[in-house]
Amino acid sequence: MYEIKVKTVFSAAHNLKDYHGKCERLHGHNWTVEAVFAYKSLAKDGMAVDFKIAKETLKEAVEGFDHEYLNEVKTLKGVNPTSENIAKFIFDSIAKKNRKINSVAIWENENSCATYRKG
Repeated sequence: MYEIKVKTVFSAAHNLKDYHGKCERLHGHNWTVEAVFAYKSLAKDGMAVDFKIAKETLKEAVEGFDHEYLNEVKTLKGVNPTSENIAKFIFDSIAKKNRKINSVAIWENENSCATYRKG
């Protein structure tokens, strides 16, 4: 099995609903998103997928998040913008274009990450 990993970053604010603690207040992160694609075989050119295509797919999935208040982003309407929910949203968005997506990890900072994976 071949894994292709690509990353992108965005800066955004959010606050958590139904949460009692500091994160219920408005705060922001410099988010890092990692998408992992899994392939059983390679194409004739020796690649699973072109990194450029994988990066573009990931960037399209997070388009509209940079420098936004995630609680008010239309595509996340009605969703509590936890890292877990954002990871699933990005995964589902990528899966519409590339069914080889295996997982999406979203980092709020260098120490805290949530991952959503296929299965």
